[in-house]
Amino acid sequence: MLRIAVPNKGSLSGPAAAMLHEAGYRQRKESKELVLVDADNGVEFFYLRPRDIAIYVSSGRLDIGITGRDLLLDSGANAEEILRLGFARSTFRYAGRPGVALTVGDLGGMTVATSYEGVVEKHLAEHGVDASVVHLDGAVETAIQLGVAQVIADVVETGTSLRNAGLETFGEPIMESEAVVVRRTGADPQDPKVQQFLRRLQGVLVARAYVMMDYDIRVEQVERAVALTPGLESPTVSPLHHEGWVAVRAMVPTRDAQRIMDELYDLGARAILTTGIHAARL
Repeated sequence: MLRIAVPNKGSLSGPAAAMLHEAGYRQRKESKELVLVDADNGVEFFYLRPRDIAIYVSSGRLDIGITGRDLLLDSGANAEEILRLGFARSTFRYAGRPGVALTVGDLGGMTVATSYEGVVEKHLAEHGVDASVVHLDGAVETAIQLGVAQVIADVVETGTSLRNAGLETFGEPIMESEAVVVRRTGADPQDPKVQQFLRRLQGVLVARAYVMMDYDIRVEQVERAVALTPGLESPTVSPLHHEGWVAVRAMVPTRDAQRIMDELYDLGARAILTTGIHAARL
């Protein structure tokens, strides 16, 4: 049975459970449940603190897990990322009072407060910067005001909380993070149980990113239409009983679907239908 670690709380928990549900796996109904066995799919889920997941996976006690890239790298665990999941995206950056520094190279001799000391220490070392790192849990913006540090390193989304604290980001981002699937470094990459799990999640990612589009088009416009809807590999083109017309079916990116429909309409396409979003032009 495949043993999988899943975030039990925080910004990773809900989206992870939703993706697993879309992939056909049972999920817990109560937040107090720590273990759930999905016998039909040969999977056992363990609901753990997101920060601990990479460590459990690296120990070999669990086969794979879902956590954040930032948490994986910060843990220093003997685990590796094997699939990006596209949610819980964030940017990790340095911030301080205006003018305190322009680049990471300016941090020599300073103290940096962060909840991710593993990530920060590695980043400073990679740039040859000798600075102190102090660990703080939770919000770190007040560390500067209280004199604990001159600079902070934290997840930045809108930047509102930083501006409210009189701080601004500087330098290049330390890292870009998102939810990822991790496994123990050196584990069998061809494990069939893991591969099946990854295929299911990849299917969810494709279903979320693409919609199926069907339309009829004049034969003389097929090449131009297909250029707009190349599909994942190649669209399906079938002749219609009505002479001079063909039916085309192709996968198109969800974010571009409405624009593509406009352009197909301009080419004279008709009966434009999409599966996956509420749209139709008959």
